[in-house]
Amino acid sequence: MKKTFDPEKKLYTLSILVRDIPGVLSQVARLFSRKGYNIESIVSGETDKPGVTRITIVILGDELMISQIAAQCRKLIPVTAVKILDEATSIQREFALIKVKAADRNARDEVIQMANIFRANIIDVSRESLTVAIFGDKSKTSALIGLLEDFGILEIAKTGTLAIERGRNTIYDDNKLREEYDYGKNVL
Repeated sequence: MKKTFDPEKKLYTLSILVRDIPGVLSQVARLFSRKGYNIESIVSGETDKPGVTRITIVILGDELMISQIAAQCRKLIPVTAVKILDEATSIQREFALIKVKAADRNARDEVIQMANIFRANIIDVSRESLTVAIFGDKSKTSALIGLLEDFGILEIAKTGTLAIERGRNTIYDDNKLREEYDYGKNVL
C-alpha cells in the first residue's frame, strides 16, 4: 500500500537512550500511541554502556510534533537521552532478507547478478529459491526489492531504521547531565 505524504509532514528519526529495564520499550511506544502518532519504524538494541538500550524510532510528522514528542520522551523516568537526528548529518541504514523464486538456472543467475550490483549477499540457495541479504539506506533496499519483484518475492523480513550521527557528534551531546535530567522525575 502506497503512503500519501502531507507536504507539511516528513520522516523524522528519534534516537533515545533508556535504562534497560523490563517494559521500557512498551512504555516508550505507548507514549506515541497516546498522542495518536504512528511509528513508521522502531529498533532497539544494546549500547556500549552496560544497562543502557538505544531505541531508534522513525515517525511521520511535522517539526512541532516531533519537538513535542521528544520533550515527552525526555520526561519518562527510564529515558536518559533523546536526540532528533537530521538526515543530512546522520547515517541511516536498514537490513532486509528477501526470498525470491528462482525456478531455473537463468533466473538464479539474474538474481545473483542483481545482488552483486547492489552489493547484497546470497545467503541461502535451494532448487526453487534464493535468499538475498541487503544492508543499506531505504532507497537502496527499496530499489532491489522493486527489481526482484519481477522474479516473484516469496517473503521479506526487514529491520527498521538504524541511525547514528556522523563525525564526533553523539547522542550524549546537547543532553543535560544525568543529575539534572532526573530532577523532579521521582517526586510524587
